[in-house]
Amino acid sequence: MMFAKRLREPVMRGEITCSVRIWQRPHVKVGGRYRLGAGVVEVTGLRQISLADITPALARRSGFEGLVDLLKVAKHGPGETVYLVDFEYRADA
Repeated sequence: MMFAKRLREPVMRGEITCSVRIWQRPHVKVGGRYRLGAGVVEVTGLRQISLADITPALARRSGFEGLVDLLKVAKHGPGETVYLVDFEYRADA
């Protein structure tokens, strides 16, 4: 799971524990572990949501200033399906 450079440190400190992604299909799976720094991000939840479900509070929880900031980064390629990915950073992995 890739993160914008400015989000990596907050993820590793446990300040960010979810991410909104716009994909054609999921690129991660629950239980999947994805390297980040010296540890891994372990996906603990994955669900499809609608654009209307993305609130300013969710955008901030995901590490963004607001909705517009999040949407600029969340879309990866031609996908149109919105996913909410919950995760935990594990430094000891």
